[in-house]
Amino acid sequence: MPEQETVARRRFLKMAGGGGVASAALVLAACGSDNKNATTSAAAAGADTTATMNGDIAIVNYALTLEYLEAEFYKQAAATGFFKGAQLDLIKTIGEHERQHVNALTMAVKQLGGTPAMKPATKFPLSDAKTIVKTAQAVENLGAAAYLGQAPRIKNKDILAAALSIHSVEARHAAALNQLIGKGFKGSLPDGAFAVGMSMDQVLPQVKPFIAS
Repeated sequence: MPEQETVARRRFLKMAGGGGVASAALVLAACGSDNKNATTSAAAAGADTTATMNGDIAIVNYALTLEYLEAEFYKQAAATGFFKGAQLDLIKTIGEHERQHVNALTMAVKQLGGTPAMKPATKFPLSDAKTIVKTAQAVENLGAAAYLGQAPRIKNKDILAAALSIHSVEARHAAALNQLIGKGFKGSLPDGAFAVGMSMDQVLPQVKPFIAS
């Protein structure tokens, strides 16, 4: 292979480095290959990465749907007038966190080359302050378990890091809400030393009542 062509290939590969395995595989195919096996390997790498990205996109869109529900719930809860002072501040703060999660996950889906899930129409139990706080507590614990349940399935390390970061915040929300409903410091502690994740099949039936048909 001429030296000029070798340098050009190295330059392409260096540029593709920021795009991950999929970009590298595409560059190898575009530049040609030294033999048939190399071409086949590049194509296989591209196909495997595409499948991985599609899996991560589905997971992020699943998380995005949950965050849509949470963000909208806190928006409506804050507008009920049932909360004042520090309690209202807490509701608004958690709601802002959830809105930031929505924005971050929407961007993540786009960066992965996918289409963000649409925001669902919602319906929440907002009859009184106690019901709202109990619902919030349940939703936050569910959200934390949902993120943990998907962690082993996420392939992209940046997406995994983001998911674990959000999982931590959801767990802290749950602890704060436990205190708000009067469980005190001990009520903020988990039931055991290890958190337990939940699958999509376990989570989705529990959030279905919050989605307007």
